[in-house]
Amino acid sequence: MTTSPPRRKAAPASPWTKPGARALQRESKRQAVLQTAAKLFNERGYHATSLDDIAERLHVTKPTLYYYVKSKDDILLECVRTALEMMRGEIDAVRAAGGRALDQLVACMRSYANVVTQEFGKCVIRIGEDPLPAPRRKELRRLKAGIDGQFRHLLAQGIAEGSIAPCDPKLAAFLLAGALSWVGRWYREDGEFTPEQIADQAVALLLGGVLAKPIPAKKGPAKRS
Repeated sequence: MTTSPPRRKAAPASPWTKPGARALQRESKRQAVLQTAAKLFNERGYHATSLDDIAERLHVTKPTLYYYVKSKDDILLECVRTALEMMRGEIDAVRAAGGRALDQLVACMRSYANVVTQEFGKCVIRIGEDPLPAPRRKELRRLKAGIDGQFRHLLAQGIAEGSIAPCDPKLAAFLLAGALSWVGRWYREDGEFTPEQIADQAVALLLGGVLAKPIPAKKGPAKRS
């Protein structure tokens, strides 16, 4: 008569998550800290917002924040850098897809307008990098310069292909980006227009202007001599 081997008892489930899951959880919580901070910065201003305010909004203690961020400067740096990298990533995707310079410019303008209506994007416009120490400002200005360079290049390409009226690409890029950036100042989530509607109207006005097109005079019957 054979006997079956004794069954092994199942090992108790570990109360600790796997390393990969822990990393995902940490990053998710870190993003929550940044999103909450950006919202408070936009509502109250950078200098009027403390780490205590951020911790209170998240229902955690102030020491808990230091597990995810180093300082308030570090939070602002990450908020602004995230928004600029979002802009750069979307512009790079548009450029990689190709097409007429004018169509690419329109797509880039729409992406830019969309980003500045989000919390990180509004942080770029309402707070900027000025409160940060000089070394940190340098990196952010490099990212901004790259975005500006793409706009200038598209404008110059459009002029060359005949789809954009002759103009100074540098000045035009400043004006377009400046106008689109200002959306981040006045946009409200409970406002009259959605981000998509704002982008539609902004692109139409910036590229088409506000002047009514002249109505062609009607031609009467030819006079007999």
